[in-house]
Amino acid sequence: MGYRHLRECVEDLDRNGQLVRIEEPIDADLEAATIQRRVSAAGGPALLFTQVRNCRFPMVSNLFGTMDRVRFMFRDGLEAVERLIELREQPRRFFRNPWRYLGTPRSALTTLPSRVRHGSVLANETTVDQLPQLKSWPHDGGAFVTLPQVYSEHVDDPGLRRSNLGMYRIQLSGDSYKANEQIGLHYQLHRSIGVHHAAAIRAGKPFRVNVFVGGAPSMTVAAVMPLPEGMSELTFAGALGRRRVRMVCRPNELPIHADTDFCITGVVEPGKLLPEGPFGDHLGYYSLTHPFPVLRVEKVYHRDDAIWPFTVVGRPPQEDSILGQLIHEITGPLIPEVLPGVHGVHAVDAAGVHPLLFAMGSERYMSFLESERPQELLTQAHAILGQGQLSLAKFLLIAAKHDAPKLDLNDEGAFLQHMLERADWTRDLHFHTNTTVDTLDYSGSGLNAGSKVVIAAVGPKRFDLATRVPAELRLPDGFKNPRLVRPGILAVEGPRCPAPSFDFDISAKARSASRGEVAGQIERFCSEFDRSINAFRWVVVVDDSEFVAESLRNFLWAVFTRTDPASDIYGMESFVVEKHWGCRGALVLDARIKPHHAPLLEENPEVSKRVDALAARGGPLHGIF
Repeated sequence: MGYRHLRECVEDLDRNGQLVRIEEPIDADLEAATIQRRVSAAGGPALLFTQVRNCRFPMVSNLFGTMDRVRFMFRDGLEAVERLIELREQPRRFFRNPWRYLGTPRSALTTLPSRVRHGSVLANETTVDQLPQLKSWPHDGGAFVTLPQVYSEHVDDPGLRRSNLGMYRIQLSGDSYKANEQIGLHYQLHRSIGVHHAAAIRAGKPFRVNVFVGGAPSMTVAAVMPLPEGMSELTFAGALGRRRVRMVCRPNELPIHADTDFCITGVVEPGKLLPEGPFGDHLGYYSLTHPFPVLRVEKVYHRDDAIWPFTVVGRPPQEDSILGQLIHEITGPLIPEVLPGVHGVHAVDAAGVHPLLFAMGSERYMSFLESERPQELLTQAHAILGQGQLSLAKFLLIAAKHDAPKLDLNDEGAFLQHMLERADWTRDLHFHTNTTVDTLDYSGSGLNAGSKVVIAAVGPKRFDLATRVPAELRLPDGFKNPRLVRPGILAVEGPRCPAPSFDFDISAKARSASRGEVAGQIERFCSEFDRSINAFRWVVVVDDSEFVAESLRNFLWAVFTRTDPASDIYGMESFVVEKHWGCRGALVLDARIKPHHAPLLEENPEVSKRVDALAARGGPLHGIF
C-alpha cells in the first residue's frame, strides 16, 4: 500500500538509500535552494534538512528528482492509475481485454475520498512567519511555497466531487502583505481555480481556499496532473497512493486534507489585488510583479511531526522536469484517443515546456489526391492548441507520421532535421496573432499576450541542410560571429538590446518604441542579406552565438523562450499574399534578450561559494554533488 503521509515516505526513502540527511544548519533564504539545484542537476538523492535556521520545522527536497525514485515511491500505484484513466476515456476497452483490468474495481475503491471528523494536521496551530521562509532566487519578492496543493470548491455545487486541487504559487511574505494576515495567491488564466473564483464573485459569496503543504506525495502529483475534465484530483491521488484520501469535513468549513503536514485556511479578499512577485520561474527568468488575489489567513495548522517539502524552479532541467516526464508517461498514451489523428505530442522541456511543442499527426482523408501540402495536420494542430496546458504553446511543429514512421518525437535533433528538410516557408507557416500565452512568458506584447505559429510538414525531403558556414558569407554591419548550430541552422550575433528591468509597468509608448527599434535592426539584416545565407533554413539572431551553438539544449532554451512568433519571425525575401505571410529564403528568428523581457535568473555569488564549501572534501555535502 502507498504512504499515509510524508514522514512515512521520507523514512522509506531513507531506509532504501534514496535520501540523505543534512544535519548542518541550513538557511531557507537562498542556501537551501542553491543546494537543491546542485543535487537535482547531479541526479542526486532526496534531501532532508533537519536543522533550518530560525525555523523549528525540517525541510525536504528533491523527492521527485529522478524517474527511478518516482517509480519507487509509486511502485504500487502507477499501473493502477494508467488502467483507470484508460477505462475512463474508453470504457469499451474492458470488454476487449478484461484480463488487463482485473484489479481495476479494487483500485477504483481507492479513488473515493473518505470523509472524516478529525485529522492529524489539526493537532497544532502556528502562524505564517513560523513556517519555513523559502527564498529561491536573489530577487524573489519574498518567501514562497513552491509545492503547494491549493484546494477550492465551486460555490454553486460545493463538495468533494467538483473540488479542484491545483499547484498555484503562494507568496508568504513581502512588502505588499500584512505579516501573518495576508498571503499572495497566483494562478494563471487556464487554471480551474479561476472558474471557482469567478463563480464566487458572480454569486456574491466568500471564496474560501485551503493550502495544503506535504502529505503523501500522491497529493503533490495530483495537484499538477492535467486530468480529463470532470475527474477529481482527489480521486487520482487515491488511485496513485493506493489509499483513499481522508478529508476532514466539518460544518461551514472547507474540507482539509487530514494527513497533510500543514494547512493554511483563508478567504480570498473580494475585489482586492496586491502586487505579487517577482519570482524566479521555470522558464529560467523572473516572473515580474503583477496584481494578484490576496488570501486573508484564518488558521495555520500542522502535524506533530510535520516536514516542509519544497522544490526549486529555474532554467530546465529542474526537479519539475521529472514531474513532466511522469505526466507524459501517464497521459501520453491517451493522446490518440483524445485527439483523433494525432499520434503523439512532445512538450520540449529544454525550451521551458510550454513555448515549444512537437507533434506527429496523420494525413488520412485526402491521401487519394497524393497531395504534399499539409491539410489534415492543420486541423489536428488547432485541436492540440485547444487542449488545456497545450494551449500555452507558442511554437507547434507538426509532422506527418507516414513520412517517417520510426521518427521519435523525443529525439529533438532528429525531429528538427525532419521538419527543416520538408517545411516550405512560402506555405507552411500559420500564425495566430493577438492571442493568449503563458502568464510567465514575457516574449510577447504584454502579460498573457502574444502569438503562436504552427509549422507543418508533409511529404518527402525537399531541402538539403547546410553543414558548414560558407567562407564567402558576409553579414551586415552590427551582425557577427556566425556559428553552425545544427544542420540547416545558423546562429548570428546581433546588436545588443538594452537590458530588461524588473519594471513591467513602463509606458506602452516606451515599450512600442523599444520594439520598433529592435524590429528595425532585423529588417535591415533581412534586406541587406548575402544570398549565401539562404543555404540555411533557420537563421537565429542571438546575443551569444557560441553559447547557442554549444548544445541543442542551449539552442532550444535561448531561442524559444525569447521569441514571440508574430513579432520575432522574419525572413529573406518575405511577402504577404491574401494575408498569408511567407518567405522565399531563410527564416530568421530574433532570439535576442529584449528590453521588454524579464531578467535572467542568476545565483547570489556569496551563497554559491558557501554551498560549494559545504560540498568540498570534509564538508557535510561532499559526494552528494
